[in-house]
This record gives sequence, structure tokens and C-alpha cells, in this order.
Amino acid sequence: MVVTALYVDPQGCYAGLPGVELWGLPDRDARAYGGPHPVVAHPPCARWCQLAGLVEARWGHRRGDDGGTFAAALAAVRRWGGVLEHPAYSAAWAVHGLLAPRAAGWWPAGDGGWTCHVEQVHYGHPARKATWLYAFGAPSLPSLCWGRSGGTALVSWCGNHVATGERRARLSPREAAATPPAFRDILIDIARGAKV
Repeated sequence: MVVTALYVDPQGCYAGLPGVELWGLPDRDARAYGGPHPVVAHPPCARWCQLAGLVEARWGHRRGDDGGTFAAALAAVRRWGGVLEHPAYSAAWAVHGLLAPRAAGWWPAGDGGWTCHVEQVHYGHPARKATWLYAFGAPSLPSLCWGRSGGTALVSWCGNHVATGERRARLSPREAAATPPAFRDILIDIARGAKV
């Protein structure tokens, strides 16, 4: 079964995979995806993440003003089935009426979909990279590696959440945004199992 990966780097970890079609910005505008395959969506997060206020103050990009990328990704997942990935505590959840995950495991998102909190460090990312997933149309969802872990690096250049004197590598934006292949494979499997 073909799966479509939305908002992904054409040179990234989804490139060249059999049965995976890529739609990203600017080469194939993922907001225009019209099906028919289930999706794995990675909409841009800078306007929704916990650092969105800093982005707004520094660059003038208003919080939530993402050009419709999150709304389009959510609509595609609901229409074609699949999974959407965003940073944990993303403000997009509340704005789009999704219920946040409450603890380990999958939780109802309030619209027939499911949501969870997972850290990508368990799948090979050097940083914790706390992530929320939203799945729709998947009759069964995998048990993931739940729980908190430290990681060896930070995805942000901000020093918060680091113990005094602690030193961890700071990842480049490209390294921070990268999806570990093991995590990518789980997302693809969720999408392949979706039925809408």
C-alpha cells in the first residue's frame, strides 16, 4: 500500500522508500494533497511550539500563522487516514479542538482520532524530542516506548530544562527536525493500517 508523507524534506529519511510518495514545501505543496493514500504528516511547527513566542518576538512571525499547513495536514489525516506528528504541547492541538494526551498510551482526541505523547530519543534521536501524535482511522495502534528519557543533545538553543552546569550538544535545525528511521517506520505502519 502506498503512503504519502506530507511536509517532508525531499532529501530526508522518507526519500527513496518504496511505497512512499513525498509531498513537501515548496516542491509539491502538501496543502494541496488530494488523496487517495493515507498520510504521515509532519507540518511545520515553529508557529505552534513552546518557542512560538520567541519566534514571534524575534522574527515577527505570529503564533499560529503557519499558512494553513497544520489545518491541511489535519484535514488530510482525517480524510485519508494516517498519523500527524508535532512537538509535544503544541498549541495547534487546542486551536484545532484536539484533546491533549494525559499520560502514557493512546488517548481519545475528541473527534474519533487518538493522540499520544512519545519521545523520539527512544527511537534513535539524540535529543528527547518530545512529540505528540494524532492518528485517525487506525483500527489498532502500536504500543510505543512511553516515558521520559534525557537524551544526549538538545533540540533548542535555549538552556532551559538543563541542570546547572550540565553540558549537552546543541543540534542544528536540520538535525533537530530529523525523524529517526525507526520512528519513521512506526509512523508509516500506522498510516498503512488506516482505514477511513
